[in-house]
Amino acid sequence: MAEEKLSPQLQDQINRFQQFRTQMEILIQQRQQVELQLKETNQAIEEISKAAEGTPIFKSIGSILIKAKGKNEIAKELKSAKETLELRKTTLEKQEGRTKEKLTELQSKVQNAFNISKQES
Repeated sequence: MAEEKLSPQLQDQINRFQQFRTQMEILIQQRQQVELQLKETNQAIEEISKAAEGTPIFKSIGSILIKAKGKNEIAKELKSAKETLELRKTTLEKQEGRTKEKLTELQSKVQNAFNISKQES
């Protein structure tokens, strides 16, 4: 069935479906990036906890390393970053869920409209 024969309403629903699918892909990529950062942060927290007090610790700022004032300072920074990442992950998961529901709803509408237009021709 050529796209010209589809009703404007069906074309609009198909376009909206494609937009939501693209949005879903972006959300999944963002969540995966946050999960990777969270994993790295957890590993850093674990390594900091193993380090003896007085062990020189450096942190990356841009493309340079700076010596940190101490183990506790870095641990606080990492825990704060972890909380932020966990919140971001939760938010992205909720957005994914809502987008998935909308995708399912639009897919159903498009299929129903397509089946009805098929029966009419």
